[in-house]
Amino acid sequence: MLPAMADDDYSAQLSWQSQSKDNLKVLMDNFSPQQYDRFEAYRRHALPKQAVRKVIQGATGQQISQPVAQIVAGFSKVFVGEIVEKARQVQARRGDTGPLSPDHLREAYRMYQEETGRVGAARPLRGKRLFVR
Repeated sequence: MLPAMADDDYSAQLSWQSQSKDNLKVLMDNFSPQQYDRFEAYRRHALPKQAVRKVIQGATGQQISQPVAQIVAGFSKVFVGEIVEKARQVQARRGDTGPLSPDHLREAYRMYQEETGRVGAARPLRGKRLFVR
């Protein structure tokens, strides 16, 4: 039998959840219409867990559990969001309009690597690289 959660712990958790919701509401109230549309699209979409499992299993040659696939899908979604946001900045800096181009994404990825250090495997996986012409 699991021990019951202390009242103090439960009230602290409820307080934290309430504060998180309030912070998100303040953030969303300050979004421009374009940012709000992008955020809503970001919240609605998810990477398919089964496809993520297949990619990981193909890369590692090992079976992985569903929770691991969910974690990797979550991190991947954040990574994609960061790259898209940087690509939007590149697009604005260049004065381009319309949809993002592969050049915007390549430059965003280059900037991301510059800011965070080397991204990806320590050694290239069979010569595969992201965003290469």
